[in-house]
Amino acid sequence: MTEPRRSYQIHVVGAPPNGALRDAYHRFLQLSWPAALGVLVAMYLAVNTVFAAVFVVTGGVANAAHGSFFDALSFSAQTLGTIGYGAMYPQSHLAQSVVIVESVVGMLVSALATGLVFAKFAQPVGRIAFAHHAAISPMDGIPTLMIRVGNQRANTVVEAAVRVVLTRTVKTAEGVTFYQLDDLALRRDRSPALNRSWTVMHRIDERSPLYGMTPESFARDEIEFLVTLVGTDDTSYQPVHARHTYEHTAVAWGARHADVLTERPDGDLVLDVRRFHDLTATAATETFPHVWKGEVSDAR
Repeated sequence: MTEPRRSYQIHVVGAPPNGALRDAYHRFLQLSWPAALGVLVAMYLAVNTVFAAVFVVTGGVANAAHGSFFDALSFSAQTLGTIGYGAMYPQSHLAQSVVIVESVVGMLVSALATGLVFAKFAQPVGRIAFAHHAAISPMDGIPTLMIRVGNQRANTVVEAAVRVVLTRTVKTAEGVTFYQLDDLALRRDRSPALNRSWTVMHRIDERSPLYGMTPESFARDEIEFLVTLVGTDDTSYQPVHARHTYEHTAVAWGARHADVLTERPDGDLVLDVRRFHDLTATAATETFPHVWKGEVSDAR
């Protein structure tokens, strides 16, 4: 089994700083639900804390203990939430002015929180699965790169289109190193209905950028495969986007993806998604010596 390599990170130097407020919306949408709700709760508590401090300083709240921050915080929460128990109420012009300001701020905060929650809730999130390993094995006598993708939901992604881009490090005749991107021609790059499993295939023939490569050249050229998939969720009718990167260490040579579809004696079909990431070793062949070098992998 090939040990996965730690994914590298790109450290950007010299780029203009991101605007704290300008990018706050996009950063919020990128948060997980627990973190997003935590941000909203923290914002609500921060607003209440600020106005509670103002009430402590200004006073003028009936039935609130003098200098009590807890009473001021309780009155602020009642005002911001438009609860209005009546036990505490503003009894001075200054306190009434602060209540007016807090009511306006509360309206804006509530509208903002509602919009953020709706935007995040309505954000289309696909559950597209990519097999842990890509595989290279003969298919109809031709070495073929195979990548398995699938929909983890029970519905269908219609008109799914997939693209595989090869990234490698090359040197020009002038000795300049750069990263070259090549689109790989696929046997089928569209699926009218993506369900649990779809094996994307690229034939490694004379027209392929992978022709003549070996596991050693994969490592030397720092080969990577960027797989992107787009489609439409047939339940929400929203677009679905997904991508995954396979480094050269995640390519299993002399292997294919395990069968997930079997037929029962009564003619019914069984789809075993538990084997989605499994690989089955295939015997290395001398028919394609320019491809089949190195040990056969049975990575799982």
